[in-house]
This record gives sequence, structure tokens and C-alpha cells, in this order.
Amino acid sequence: MAKLVRGFRDIFEPQSKNFTELENCARGVFSLYGFGELRLPTVELKELFVKSTGETTDIVQKEMYAFEDAGHRSLAIRPEGTPGVVRAYLENNFTQNAPVQKFYYIGNMFRAERPQAGRYREFEQIGAEYIGNSAPAADAEVILMLKDIVSSFGAKNYKVKINSLGCDKCRPLYRRALIDFLAKEKDTLCENCQTRLEKNPLRVLDCKIDGARFAGRVPTMELCPECREHFDAVQALLKGKIDFEVDPMLVRGLDYYSRTVFEFQAGDASQNAIAAGGRYDTLVKNMGGPATPAIGWAMGAERVIMARGEKEQPKQKSVYVVSLEKACNETAFNLMQSLRASGVKTEGGLFDKNVKGQMKQADRCGASYALILGGDELAKRAVTLKDLTTGEQKQIPFEALTDEVKKLV
Repeated sequence: MAKLVRGFRDIFEPQSKNFTELENCARGVFSLYGFGELRLPTVELKELFVKSTGETTDIVQKEMYAFEDAGHRSLAIRPEGTPGVVRAYLENNFTQNAPVQKFYYIGNMFRAERPQAGRYREFEQIGAEYIGNSAPAADAEVILMLKDIVSSFGAKNYKVKINSLGCDKCRPLYRRALIDFLAKEKDTLCENCQTRLEKNPLRVLDCKIDGARFAGRVPTMELCPECREHFDAVQALLKGKIDFEVDPMLVRGLDYYSRTVFEFQAGDASQNAIAAGGRYDTLVKNMGGPATPAIGWAMGAERVIMARGEKEQPKQKSVYVVSLEKACNETAFNLMQSLRASGVKTEGGLFDKNVKGQMKQADRCGASYALILGGDELAKRAVTLKDLTTGEQKQIPFEALTDEVKKLV
């Protein structure tokens, strides 16, 4: 028997309705903020993620699903959305025609990491990218937009952390100070962090093994005047609109971030980020375009749903059409379609089964009413309606059926 691959899953109702609800909620908020949907391809050139995400990141080193196709191209199944959005922005010449763009995407991502609570090898991300605006207002806008989505969906007890990673002016001094500090701890670092120490010391602070123990001990970044002014302005715009705390240990795990970074966290576990993002003012240029500021975020749909908890979905009343004999099948089928066309949730169609089998299926479907059609009903051009809760029955003429059923459901 075929089996599911570890780290992947099937999602049935009612759980699948949570995803639909979150997606619809996000689309509504995105529309209010003027963001338009971009549907990304599932497969990209592998180098897109290596160059943008960073060679020392966990995604590139350990998690990316990469392969060579029949044309000997090195491809990868997308592990995240931002590189693909920037590639599309450049390839479709938005830099010349309309440099300021607001995109959102909804889609599945793939990472070969260890499966755990709320983390699968195939998972859904909802993300937003605001390209072409360097103002602190853009930072505040995307953070508040994320808050609106998470809050309106019903997730509670989450906290928001923000930080600034500075720019190419102020980060080199901090990088040197951080290397000097971590070098004294090198023998205690995990294998990955020992490799990262010289290439990207900020990644050590993001490490799930080593990061937390350096809190309060590592040097703090001295922002240059421009970055300090930017970060102060972001905080001023957020105050009174969202509760947040500045966390100097928040660095994010991807190489392209600069200045503002942020995380929405729920729960106490190390894997507690439900959504995160930041500014990436150098990524467009590093990918071959002109210097273009940008900021964005991505949320893990599974994580946000876990943060809210399962929500009991209201039961939609429905009817189940039962045919008692072959001569009634065509009329029963036509009644089903007529009811559906009028907006009534209608099941049925198992006309090869006897009445007991059809009624058993009506119960399995959770139908509220059965519409029973036999020879007597067909002769009278009527149908017997049975309340499956009370057992009460009555006959309804064909011409009045739709109106009568719509009153009940």
C-alpha cells in the first residue's frame, strides 16, 4: 500500500477550512492596504536561492530540495517566497515601468528539515513584499498589516519583537566586535556556528542551539545616525497602534536583511515564530537590478492556525436526495441540480444503493433533511421531506420545493 512521505501530510475538513479562512482573511486585509497577488512558480533556478538567501543559511546548506532536470539545469523547489518575488520584479521590468510595487503571495514552500509541531517539509506561507519605498512608514505599514491579519483571524497571546540590523556603514564594526566576542567561545559552539563564526557571525545569535545563551552578553550594535533615525521613526509610528519590544538578539536567519527586522511570536518554545520579516534594501541590487529599497514578511499558515487554536465551524444545513426506484433516478438527479443552482447544499446520487444504504450515507454526510422520491411521489409530482433529527415527514410539490427547502436551511 502506498504511504505518505515523512514530513508531508493530507489535510481534510474541518482542518482544511482553517486554511481557507486564514487565506480569505489575509486577502481582505491585503486589498485594504493596496497589495496585489503574485502567483509564483514552484520551481526556480537553484542559484536564485543560493545568491539571495545566503550560502551559510540552513535553507541552502541543509534544507533545500534541489535537483538536476533532463536539461542538466540545477533547479530547486521554492523554500521561501522573497527571492522569487524579486526575480519576477526584475524580469518583468518593474524597475523601469513602475518601481514601487506591493505584492502578496500565498503558496506552499518546501524544506527538508526535521518535522516537528507546526513545522512540515511542505508548508503554506502567506507573504507580502513592499518594493521601492525606503521610508520608515513602509516598515510600520507592513508590520501593522501583519497585525491586522493575525488579529482578525483570531490568533491571541502573541508578542511582537523588533530590532535594527543597521546598514553597510554601521554593521562592519559590530561584526568585528561580535567575532572577537564569539572567538572566545568558539570551542563551546556547535559545529554549524563554528563554521558561521567568520562568514556570518550574526547567524550564531539566531542558532537554535547556541543563540539563547548569549542573550545579554553579546555586544550591542551602535547604529549610524541614519539607521538610528530610521529605527526611531519606525518605533514612533508603531507606538499606540501595536504592542512591541526591542530585542537586540533578534537577527533573523537570512543574509539579505538590513535595518528593521521583526517577529511575531506565540508560545514559549524555541520554534515560536508565527510570522517574521524585515527590510532588505540591498537584495534587488545584489540580484542584478538597480539599488532599490524593499521590506517584507512571511507567515507560516500552520503556525498561525496553531496560535489561534481549532475553531468550531458552524454546521451548514444540507439536504440529501434519495431515489427509491430506477424510474425516479433522473427526476431525483434534476432536483439535486435545481437545489444546488438555488444555493442549497445538496448531496445524493447513490441511486444504485437501496433506501437503507442511501439513508445511511445521508447520516454520514451530516444532512439535516432527506428528500425522498418514489413512484407515489413521482405520480403526484411531489417529494417527501424527512427531518433527520425529529423524524417528521411531509410532502412538498415540485414547484414549491426550492422555496420550502431554502426556508429550512
